[in-house]
Amino acid sequence: MASDIQKSLLVGGYEVVIGFETHAQLSTQSKIFSRAATAFGAEPNTQACAVDLALPGTLPVMNKGAVERAIQFGLAIGAHIAERSIFARKNYFYPDLPKGYQISQFEIPVVQGGAVEFFLGEEKKSVRLVRAHLEEDAGKSLHEDFIGQSGIDLNRAGTPLLEIVTEPDMRSSAEAVAYAKELHKIVTWICICDGNMQEGSFRCDANVSVRKPGAPLGTRREIKNLNSFKFMQQAIDYEVRWQIEQIEDGHAIEQATVLFNPDTGETRAMRSKEDAADYRYFPDPDLPPLCIAPSWIDEVRARMAELPRAMAARFSSEYGLSDYDAALLTQSQALARYFEASTLACAQPKLCANWILGELSAALNAAELDIAQSRVSPLQLAAIIAALGKGLVNGSGAKTLFKELWNATGTGPADFAQACAEVERLVGEKDLGQMNDSAALEKIVAEVIAANAKNVEEFRAGKEKAFNALVGQIMKASKGRANPQQVNELLRAQLGA
Repeated sequence: MASDIQKSLLVGGYEVVIGFETHAQLSTQSKIFSRAATAFGAEPNTQACAVDLALPGTLPVMNKGAVERAIQFGLAIGAHIAERSIFARKNYFYPDLPKGYQISQFEIPVVQGGAVEFFLGEEKKSVRLVRAHLEEDAGKSLHEDFIGQSGIDLNRAGTPLLEIVTEPDMRSSAEAVAYAKELHKIVTWICICDGNMQEGSFRCDANVSVRKPGAPLGTRREIKNLNSFKFMQQAIDYEVRWQIEQIEDGHAIEQATVLFNPDTGETRAMRSKEDAADYRYFPDPDLPPLCIAPSWIDEVRARMAELPRAMAARFSSEYGLSDYDAALLTQSQALARYFEASTLACAQPKLCANWILGELSAALNAAELDIAQSRVSPLQLAAIIAALGKGLVNGSGAKTLFKELWNATGTGPADFAQACAEVERLVGEKDLGQMNDSAALEKIVAEVIAANAKNVEEFRAGKEKAFNALVGQIMKASKGRANPQQVNELLRAQLGA
């Protein structure tokens, strides 16, 4: 759904251009060039060794696990994995960088190209990636305003990062958020990153510019360290508004790094944006080229689980789902497992998909729960769908069953037979059984027709809505238990339609 900003851009005649740089903290237990731990939340400076502190005589040693995670990512997005890549020194002078430079990759990154595909609404989108390269994180400056001092915590220094850089392919804040969510799904699905945005494991920087359609790219401003999808959209929308206002007022946009303040909803300039030349990159003499043999790539590929894109394609072909529904059902491994477990039990993939994306998702959202915390198990959902298929309940009764199971306490059934027995017991206890008795239904239909002469007259005059109103009255009279198809047939027969 287009935001107000996107609608105003159509009126104002400006095109939004967005590119992303994302730092995904890799899920290794030790740092990229040292054996120090990477656990979050430790006391300051308790996880920084001599290498991280850049003490004289120390040398970096590459973490094989970090390289394997980069290979996994490259395979997941269909990128080229360089057989030979180079580490460089990125020079800048901040207190949280003890060496005076960051070890990164510049000219030859380990992952090159690839694309991230996702849905924006029901429209399929693709964002091209320029590269993904390995680098180390910096430390953290701690500012204690109440005592007027600053400190440095080097626990984070040397933490392995994969920096993922896109082409400027996105054209709205909604598209940018959809891309970021898909990227987040990929890195967590293949378990190379825990994706915790609050702890800084998945940090996004958005490069935003505006231009008239067909004009050269405008000057970009980089919004740093966006740590929630909600703030991401707010920050981009504000930045777009600000840039358009500046241009309309005759001001030039200056390249800069900006921060977003969620309290005010505004971005503010932090510093002028550096270019590559400002960092004086040069190959790190302490690290040899990173060489990745094709056999190593094959080994990593063989160990990887089915990827979300491949699983979505399988769901479409094997279960007859739309591409859109298949993409939604592969938003996480837990959701995909839930769908397959319920489908294998009741052999009704489309109904399972509809219930999971409809009734179950609504219940999870209302309770603020993840699919792994669902109070209705896949077998229970399959049993509800099976009861529908056998005519034990109608749609209304099935929804009541779902609510009963959602609010129940205790452990779920161990197998599908037990789940079906549980559902059938509830149908009897709650009097939810579908009314299929033709004689009883004919009597109710005749009574409703007699009591609703106006609706009958309107239907015979060609108003189909009047028929639906009569169906509603019949369902009400049967306490929601009537077979809807049977009701439709009997009502049309008695109305002579």
